[in-house]
Amino acid sequence: MNIQIFGLKKCFDTKKAERYFKERRINYQFIDLSIKGLSKGELQSVSAAVGLNNLIDREVKDYKKLNMDRIVSANLREEMLLKHPSLYKTPIVRNGRQATVGYVPDVWQSWE
Repeated sequence: MNIQIFGLKKCFDTKKAERYFKERRINYQFIDLSIKGLSKGELQSVSAAVGLNNLIDREVKDYKKLNMDRIVSANLREEMLLKHPSLYKTPIVRNGRQATVGYVPDVWQSWE
């Protein structure tokens, strides 16, 4: 398993995801989205697994501020996500081509 957790240090669900893997002694790599966002290839891989719209957090202030509710083009949405990592719903947990968004230990258990 090659687990990557993309999230924010202050995100409660990200901390829970890290704790889940630590408790099971599963090695993972944590990538802080506030410092380094997803690369274009990573975004495409994750969105292929979970869907682009599932990656977007509609509750954050930047969603309305950046007029994301008016953008219908998938390419524009992808560009906005690459430029503004604050729009991601976290944590994004990736295991190769498989990925999840949010805290979903039931799915992670099937990866073990």
